[in-house]
Amino acid sequence: MERINSQLLKDMLTSGMNNLANHSAEIDALNVFPVPDGDTGTNMNLTFSNGVKEALKEDADTVGKICKTLSRGLLMGARGNSGVITSQIFRGFYQAVEDLDEIDAMQLANALVNGSRVAYRAVMRPVEGTILTVVREAADYTYAYTVTEEVEDCVAVMKKMVDEANESLLRTPELLPVLEEVGVVDSGGKGLCVILEGFLSALNGEVIQPSKSSESVSEAQSRVQGGEEEFGFCTEFILRLSENGIRNFSEEKFKEELSTIGNSIVCVQDEDLVKVHVHTLEPKTAIKMGKRQGRFVKLKVENMQEQHDNILEKEEESQLEIKPEHKKYAIITVAPGPGIDKMFKELRADVVVGGGQTMNPSTEDFVSAIGRLNADHILILPNNSNIVLAAQQASQVCEDQDIHVLPTKTIPQGLSACVMFNPEVDLEENLEEMQEAINHVKSGEVTYAIKDTTYEGLEIKKDEYMGILGKEIVVSCPDCISATKQLIDKMVDEDSELVTLIYGKDATPEQAQALADYIEETSDAEVEIHSGDQPVYSFILGVE
Repeated sequence: MERINSQLLKDMLTSGMNNLANHSAEIDALNVFPVPDGDTGTNMNLTFSNGVKEALKEDADTVGKICKTLSRGLLMGARGNSGVITSQIFRGFYQAVEDLDEIDAMQLANALVNGSRVAYRAVMRPVEGTILTVVREAADYTYAYTVTEEVEDCVAVMKKMVDEANESLLRTPELLPVLEEVGVVDSGGKGLCVILEGFLSALNGEVIQPSKSSESVSEAQSRVQGGEEEFGFCTEFILRLSENGIRNFSEEKFKEELSTIGNSIVCVQDEDLVKVHVHTLEPKTAIKMGKRQGRFVKLKVENMQEQHDNILEKEEESQLEIKPEHKKYAIITVAPGPGIDKMFKELRADVVVGGGQTMNPSTEDFVSAIGRLNADHILILPNNSNIVLAAQQASQVCEDQDIHVLPTKTIPQGLSACVMFNPEVDLEENLEEMQEAINHVKSGEVTYAIKDTTYEGLEIKKDEYMGILGKEIVVSCPDCISATKQLIDKMVDEDSELVTLIYGKDATPEQAQALADYIEETSDAEVEIHSGDQPVYSFILGVE
């Protein structure tokens, strides 16, 4: 096959998207830390699907225009570091084919190389042994092979890319010792390999289909946002089948079709009537699916998100209807629970984006937040190392505004930065004071282990509670309070003046008070207790 045209490219994208969805849970499980936040597969799945769905809607007949739409969709939908890097890979790919109607073998190899180069430039401190290594080594080897062998077959080029990517993936533990210790390969690199394998399959004439066991994008989106029963639209209808529908309708096939956009699916046929129930973020699509089978006898769509997310909806209404008052500064921050949300708003945060571990907000979420503001200077506090790149990417999208991303990687860092913010001083002084606060706060978290493993010599058992100091797991024991006390002992010293103790959904005020008493008994530090209502982490601690 000497050339890839627009339709074949769409087949490749569909195949890559489906293959990634089929393997997203497997990729999630490759997390290094044994904590319940392995979300690389989910982030890449949501990111790539967002871009591919936009590209498939593009009716242009040139590869360049389809790749432009793909790149934009990936850019806005990017979640987590893996998602942002993926978006940059295909941004570079697009730049190389921008003016092309079709792609030949040499142009394909060149576009893959350009994708790796653009991705590297997007990361301030590239780490080897990650998706960046996989795409660079695979693309460089593929390009050299294509030139040296004078290859003219696109299938051969993509096969070489897949083979080299998988070989590079197997070498990632040699470059990152923590991968070797835990016994896994890099999760982002694995995600890229899966996408490329989907591309190759389509080039060989077989577009990979979604497996029945794979999590749909809507399911993943719902899980990222806080649980499939809490968000989305409950869509119910009764259909009277057409004559053709009576002959050809299949409950199982219709369930499979609905599973591509939702979950909690019920489909029951009684002669010419079909009753359907589905939870989805795309109710209009579900209705279109039903309309193809017959006419509606009854139809009801309820927003399950309405009550749970009432505050957010009011903010969105104000965005559309009320021009915000102009001000010198505005702060956007990220919070994983309503209690932490409230803490940030009390510290002058203008917009709090929901998210954190397991639910990384997208670039578009930040762009939307920026659009709700009217300020000379906008400061963004991501409060999670896996969200920083998406925030930075949003600042580049909104390049006509003065946006500064302070690379806060924990909730305590974000809170300390907000405490030091002063709306009366100039920008440089604010950035300097806030960065100094970030540098001087110690951050700790307590959560549970999802598997047996060893981390830097510390033996960890599944379901034990771990104390994490900064980026390191320093404690593991069966009891949550005991683990937290041991973490406190490692964080609080004679120079500590203030401890901020934030308890989560699975902890109680009594437990938090007992820990505060322990801190006051064993140190001279003052303690502030807050209900964060955050998932995943029983306790979050900040020590200053």
